[in-house]
Amino acid sequence: MHHHHDTEAHTPAEEKTVFYLSISFAINLFLSVIEIVCGILSGSIALIADALHNTSDACSILIAVLAFKIGRKKANAQFTYGYKRAELIGGFVNLILLFLSGVYLVYEGLARLITPEPIQGLPIILVSILALIIDAATAKLSHAHAHASTNMRMVFLHNLADAFGSVGVIISGLCVLAFNWIFVDGLMALVIAAYMIYQAVVSFPQIVRILMNAVPANLELEAIRTAIIRIDGVRDVHHLHLWNISEHDVSLECHVIGNDFALVSRIQRMLHDEFDIEHATIQLENEPDCCSACPL
Repeated sequence: MHHHHDTEAHTPAEEKTVFYLSISFAINLFLSVIEIVCGILSGSIALIADALHNTSDACSILIAVLAFKIGRKKANAQFTYGYKRAELIGGFVNLILLFLSGVYLVYEGLARLITPEPIQGLPIILVSILALIIDAATAKLSHAHAHASTNMRMVFLHNLADAFGSVGVIISGLCVLAFNWIFVDGLMALVIAAYMIYQAVVSFPQIVRILMNAVPANLELEAIRTAIIRIDGVRDVHHLHLWNISEHDVSLECHVIGNDFALVSRIQRMLHDEFDIEHATIQLENEPDCCSACPL
């Protein structure tokens, strides 16, 4: 996979994506407010659960928009790597909120199962049908652009999950209306909560890895070390570091022992061709023991 470096000029397609994302955010947030108000009035915890999940998805859309706006800012004297990690930090915060919402809903859902409270089935069904229509519409909208960017693909999957959530709440509302099965509401809240917690727990390590400058998941440090040493004239390589600046941009730095300055560009070309590493800083040394004095 070859990723280009973002330039100052963004394509109309990307501007359009930002426009769609902004609209999607506004609609999702509006929907969440309606769901929360209706959830409180009708006494449905499942509807509140769906609303909280919706709110989290609205937040991740907002983060994508802001990250796009911030991320295009050029690197400067303070932020020498640029602003590409803004999205990761936003995602990090959003996942924590998603997790806490899930935990809160588990607590509430269990409380409802233990001491059921009366709930109105009809308003729940009506609001959930509205939610389903909106989720389906935004999913269709984002699916049309999903191939263009990772952001839109994520938004599509989120909207799809929201749509399933709404279907679940409709079913629990029908159970209340038809059979007066109040407990289904608590159960549905627990299912949505479990999904929220699962989402947070699965995505969290990936973000933390990048923030901790771990080796990118798709690259093998030893394979790269071997490939560098295999190049003619390289006697040894040490201080090899490999990390993600943003989701797609990989940086590498190392000290190479050899005495031919053409080595550097040869290594850089090999890293680019074989491992798709755009940014490599290579320090050439001709003395094997030069680094013994360096503090590690």
